[in-house]
Formats: sequence, C-alpha cells, structure tokens
Amino acid sequence: MDPLLDRINVRDLLSGHDLSDPSTPLPAPDLRLLINRLESHSLHIKSKVRSYLLSHHNDFASLFSQCNDAVLKTNEISDNLSDILSLISDRSIDVEIRELVDEIGRKTKDAREKRELLGLLRVIVGISERLEGARSALRNGRLRFAAEEVKELKKALRIGDEEEGEPIVYGLLRKQWADLFDEMQELLAKFMENAVRFEQDSRRIRVKYRLSVDEIDGIELHTVLEAMDVAGILDYSLAKAADLIIKHVITPAVNYRLPVTFVEDVNQGSEGIIEAVLKILPSQDRKIVDVDGDAIYARIIQVIGFIFKHICFENGSWIHSFGRLTWPRISDLIISNFLSKIVPEDASRLTDFQKIIKYTSEFEIALKEMMFISASDNKDDRLSIFAENVEVHFAFRKKTEILGKARNLLLQCDFSVPQYTFKGPLLKNGMAINSSKQVVDLLFSSERCVVSKAASQLMELVHQTLQDVALSSTRVALEFYHAARDAILLYEAVIPVKLERQLDGINQVAILMHNDCLYLSQEILGLAFEYHTDFPDSMKEHAVFADMAPRFHLMAEEILQRQIQIVIFNLREAIDGADGFQNTHQMQQFESAKFSIDQVVFVTEKVHIIWEPLLQPSTYKRSTCMVLESVFSRITKDILLLDDLAAEETLQLQRLIHLMLDNLSSLLKSLIAINSKGKSEEDFRHPIDDLIPSLRKIRKLAELLDMPLKSITSAWESGELLSCGFTIVELKDFIRAIFADSPLRKECLWRIENVSS
Repeated sequence: MDPLLDRINVRDLLSGHDLSDPSTPLPAPDLRLLINRLESHSLHIKSKVRSYLLSHHNDFASLFSQCNDAVLKTNEISDNLSDILSLISDRSIDVEIRELVDEIGRKTKDAREKRELLGLLRVIVGISERLEGARSALRNGRLRFAAEEVKELKKALRIGDEEEGEPIVYGLLRKQWADLFDEMQELLAKFMENAVRFEQDSRRIRVKYRLSVDEIDGIELHTVLEAMDVAGILDYSLAKAADLIIKHVITPAVNYRLPVTFVEDVNQGSEGIIEAVLKILPSQDRKIVDVDGDAIYARIIQVIGFIFKHICFENGSWIHSFGRLTWPRISDLIISNFLSKIVPEDASRLTDFQKIIKYTSEFEIALKEMMFISASDNKDDRLSIFAENVEVHFAFRKKTEILGKARNLLLQCDFSVPQYTFKGPLLKNGMAINSSKQVVDLLFSSERCVVSKAASQLMELVHQTLQDVALSSTRVALEFYHAARDAILLYEAVIPVKLERQLDGINQVAILMHNDCLYLSQEILGLAFEYHTDFPDSMKEHAVFADMAPRFHLMAEEILQRQIQIVIFNLREAIDGADGFQNTHQMQQFESAKFSIDQVVFVTEKVHIIWEPLLQPSTYKRSTCMVLESVFSRITKDILLLDDLAAEETLQLQRLIHLMLDNLSSLLKSLIAINSKGKSEEDFRHPIDDLIPSLRKIRKLAELLDMPLKSITSAWESGELLSCGFTIVELKDFIRAIFADSPLRKECLWRIENVSS
C-alpha cells in the first residue's frame, strides 16, 4: 500500500510542456490530457486497493470484530454507570457507609479494651496470688522460694520505676510487695541474729547451723544465707553479725598490748555440723609486746577464716559482702590501735618500719585470696597505703607535736621580766646581760633587747625543727618546713588575742610583745641564710621565710605606736587638769596646776621605768623623745595662749616649769647618755635638743617669764628666740600678756616687726 500513498506529480503527467512559469495558463488539449491521465491513474489505484483488501480479508474481518466487541462493552459500562448514578442521585449511600464504618470502629475499640482489661485483670490476679503464695511460703519456711518470688515480683511490678497515670491497683500491689519484703527482711535478720551470738560470760562466738524462729523450725543457716542473697538483702541481714564480731572479736584481736588467742571448736551431729564456736582466751605471752604486727594479723586472719568457713560457707560472694561491711572499720581499728602508735619517733628509725610494711602487705594479700577484700580495687589496700606512707605519718605526728608545744608555751607564758641581783654587767634595773635567754642579740642590729620566754622558746623550737630537715627525706623535710612556719605564725594568732587587755594600758607586757615581734622578724630573715643549704634541692626554691618578716616588723611598730599614743593620751589628760595654767597666782589654781605637773612627771617616770630596761636603746630614745615633745609642746602652747599675766603669775609659771624639768632631769640624762658615750659634758645638751625641739623652747620660755622687755626684744633681734622655736605672733602675744601698754612696749613691738620684715 505504500506506493499508492505517494504524492501524484503533475509535472510527470505533462512532461512535454514547460511548466517553469506558473503564471502561464494550460491550453485545452493539455487539460484534457491531464484529466484523462488522472482518471487512468485513479482507476489503477482503486484496482490496487481492491486486490489488497481481498488478499487481507481475514485480517480486516478480525479487526472489525474486535472493534464491534469494544463498542458493545463500552455501551454496557455506560449502562452500568448510568444505573449507579441513578442510585446515588436517589439515596445518600455515602452517609450510611460512613455511619456503618464508625459503628464498626466503636465496636472494635470496645472489644479491644475489654480484652485488655481482661488481660490486666488476669495479671493483677496472678500477681496477687503470687504475693500470697510467697507470703505463705515465707511463713512455712520455704525461704529460698519466697525470696525468688519476691525478686521476680519486684521486676513485674517495676519497683523503683513507677510511672504517672498507672492504675491505682498497681500502687496497692506495690504496697503489698513492700510489706512482704519488710516481713521477709525482718524474718531473715532474726534468723541471722539467732545463728550468730556472742556469749559474754564465756567470751565466745557461737554459730548455730539449724535455726528456729517464730515457730519455723529446722531451717539451715545455709538456706537463710541463700534466701538473703537471692532477695538482695545480704548486707542488711549480715550487719548485726558483722557489728557483733567487730565489737567482741576484732577489737581485742587488734590490741597489741593485751594480746588474746582464739580457739575453734566444731560440734558434729548425726546429720553433720550442729554448731561452730570461736573461743576468746587471754594470751599466755602477755609480757611479749607485738611490735611487728605479725601476731595481730595472724589473729585477724584466723577470725576471718572462721567467718569464711562457718558463716559464709566458703562462698566468695558472701564473704566479700561481709568484708564490704567490716573492712573499713577493721582497717581503721588496726590503724588507730596499732600502726599509728608504732610510727617511729625519730627520723633515723624509719628504716625499721619496713618489716611492718612487709607483714601488712602479706596480710592484705591473704584477705584477697579469701575474697574478703577486692583484689582489683586499690581502695581496699588501706593498711598498705598507710604503712607505705609512714614518712608522711611520722612527719604529720611531728608537726602536730611541734605545733602543740608551740601553742602550749605561748598560752602558758606570763610575759614576766627576769630580775637578777648578782653583780656583773647589767642592762638596766638589775638585769644581767648574758644571764638569761630572754636577753637576745638582734641579727641585723648591734643592739640587744629583752624578749618574753614565749618568743625565746618558740625560736628554739623552730631551730630544732629546721635542724632535723638535713636528716629527713623530701616529704618529711617539707612537713618540718611547714611546721616551722606555722609555729611562728601561731604567735601572731595567739598572743595578740591573749594580751588584748594589756595592750590597752602602759605596762611591760606590751613592750615585751613589741620586742618579740621585732626579734621574730629578724630571726625569720636569718632562717633562710642559716638553713637554706640543708633543704633538699627540690625545696630550695620554695622554702622561704622572708615573706613573714615584714608582718612581724609591722606588728612591732604598730604595738609601739599604740603604746606611745596611750602614753600621750594620759599625759594630755593630766595637762588638761591644769585648766590652761590660768590664774596660777591664786593658791587653788597653782595647786591644781602643780598637781597636773606631778601627774605628768609620774606618767613619764613610769614610762621611763618600763621602757628603758626593755626596749632597744635607740628605740627607747626615739619613743621617749616623741612623748616628751608632746608634753613640752602642749605646756608651752597653753602658757603662750594666756592673754593677761600678773607679775606674780609669771613667777609661779616659771616655778612650775622648773619643777617639771627638775623632776624629769634623770629621764633627760638617760636619753643623753644613750648617744653620748665618749663625748664631753658640754656636748650632752645639743643632741637631745634636736630630738625634742620644744625642750629648748620651754626652757627659754621659763627665762622669758622674768626677763625685761628690752632683753626680750634684743633676744628676738639676735635670732635666739627664733632658733628656740618662737614665732613672731607668739612673742607679740606674750609681750602684750605680760607688759602693760606703754611707749616702750610699742617701740619694742615695732622693732620686733621690723626685724621680721
């Protein structure tokens, strides 16, 4: 058929005519020829088509049959669809279907819930029956079965894993289980209490193998332990037995000064062992003291072996549980009653402790073999760790002893000053220079001072401690170093609190404390130089004392300044009683002023008596000059402030000044003598006037009180009064107070002002 479908080409039908120009019309003959040829060609095509159809008749018949069937089926489907559409349009079938589906879902859910409730009810009933069965078994002596049931029911009820929103009945079942567990725990504890007893009179531990409790007879001890193990209450039930054995057996076994021996006795019956007894007897070798510990360890091994065999029935898990309960207390007893008491007192004997370390290690290995303690947990090697760290324990003990001694001597010292009456080189007030440890040399000064027994003995203790550093290992040396530091710091912590009241008054205690702090500060600086080479190399960079020296030096200065201020305060109070030295020409006022001067002299003499023998000479001189300066300047100021003085009044004031200076002459001479060795008498006054500027001023004031006006003016013009510390204002006010207004006074005041300008 493909050739028939080809396009007919007109050019082929008119091959003899030129058709290149499409605008040229065909003539009539050509048109008729073309029509004839087209008709002939059409007939040819029809013939070909007919012959093709005839040759493929069967194929076309089959194709038309299939098409007919397809059309019929399409019509049938169309009819069916029309019927369905008519049904849908007439009734709401979709609503009915939805309601039917919902009802089926509800019925299914109800059925499922009922099945679940029925299943839950079966479980609850089953658990309740098992609880009752376990309780019945417990009361009938079937302990292992009851313990297993309790263990399984714990998992079934998810004890300890409760969730919110659970049925209330679960809470009730859990309460029943808890009641059953408590009942079983109490019953098994009673069995253990009945099984292991201590008889005080005969001093023996008795272990019964067949037990009876609450009308439950013939229960084997082994069965009780099995039930406890299954129920997970082994530790709880063994606690009383463990406590009893530690109290009555282990404690005497550890006492190395009063040793005991143990004797085992096993009673056999027809059905096996009835009971086992461990007797505690006094040792026949009471005079032999076990200093190495091998006998103590042997006794404890014997006791634990008895427990392992007759209580725990050689069960590794049970004996380990027993050990977990008792080992911390047993090891503490051994450490406190034995190991800590035989720690060497002397660093040179530390090597002798190696035998004890060996016995201790062997003892713990034996306990591990019996599974009494863990072989993998280093925490159970408590005794070995303690023994191997004996150096630390030795150092700790020594440090405790050192600090205890330091504390005691600080608390017991009464801060008294030693007095000596024999002849010899003396300090002051009868104290010998070289006769007492309380008179000390200061390392960084050429002077000496008196310190308290507390400071002297404290530094002796510190020196003894640091001398042991050279004989010690690094760890021990480090502890000795810290002990020395802490002992010194104890002074700072104890003494200021102890002497708090005395520091508020004028007394020897405060001065001794000042000297102590000064002495300690200089001794501390010297420690590093004296003992640095003795310290192990690893400590040399860190072992320092110099950091403590400034705090003691500062404390010394604070105490001294506090004493000076207290003295000055008392002196000012005494001077206040003079009421500004007014009207001294009146007898009552003069007596009042004289009394104030006497009080000033009394206080300064008291200070002289206390300070001079105790303080360093330079410190004594500096401090006393500060006190005298405050006295003289205050009295001078009060007198110069007087605005009107009668002639008799000036004489009385002069008398009071002379009285005071005469009474203080011994004090002033003592100050001059300190720095005037080798100097002539003429040189004595100069240095003291420099240290107490107001002394020169008050002496000159005494002269001015009876000096003529012209002489006073001449003294100012010469610069003498200015060198004594007088100001122009003071001098002018003084002249106006003594001399009445006159041409001479005006002239003198003018001359004074002229000199100043």
